[in-house]
Amino acid sequence: MTGYKRVIIKISGEALGGDQGFGLSPETIERIVSDIIEVKKQGVEVGIVVGGGNFWRGGKAKHMSDRATADHMGMLATVMNALALQDAFERAGAETRVMTALTITRVAEPYIQRKAINHLKKGRIVIFACGTGNPYFTTDTAAVLRAAEISANAILLAKNVDGVYDSDPKINPNAKKFDELNYLDLLSNHLGVMDYTAASLCMDNKIPLIVFGLKDEGSILKAVQGKKIGTLIQ
Repeated sequence: MTGYKRVIIKISGEALGGDQGFGLSPETIERIVSDIIEVKKQGVEVGIVVGGGNFWRGGKAKHMSDRATADHMGMLATVMNALALQDAFERAGAETRVMTALTITRVAEPYIQRKAINHLKKGRIVIFACGTGNPYFTTDTAAVLRAAEISANAILLAKNVDGVYDSDPKINPNAKKFDELNYLDLLSNHLGVMDYTAASLCMDNKIPLIVFGLKDEGSILKAVQGKKIGTLIQ
């Protein structure tokens, strides 16, 4: 095992949609949940930040005149994903809490830093929804913010691509994959793993970031165990 006692796992909404990338794939969700439960069995405290792109992407809603409204719709999409994950975890016997940056007390707890840390110490999986609660900020930025707030040892960025490449591997079959990078490389080369705000916040707080693909079974556990997987950014 590595020294990762507490981690944030960022799961994109598209990943929850499976091969289609939209809606919810029950098979994909069950596999992700199974992997994370294995991580919990290693004694690791787990927080999850979930995206909403399988339902709505606020920043790309060009037909809407108000970006703030579009982003708030995206935050609500993350709540649907968080509740779907919570249901799957609890069917598998894991205790969870959903905490939201927007106040929706009928379905989830409001995010409070000390309460989140207390849940983690009690062995609960905490699922953070609604991003930062503010428009113009991505859920990647939310993942870094929550990681800093709860003193996570690492952020696991689970994507549909198995690491960081010098160009889009879906377009360029000769794209080069990086095994390791530093944050300055990430920013200066515009590699597009996460937005500049998230990457800068990660660098400023010296939080290691592991970017890897979700498709392979056991990938989350391998990342936590420090096995060679994806791309390590630090």
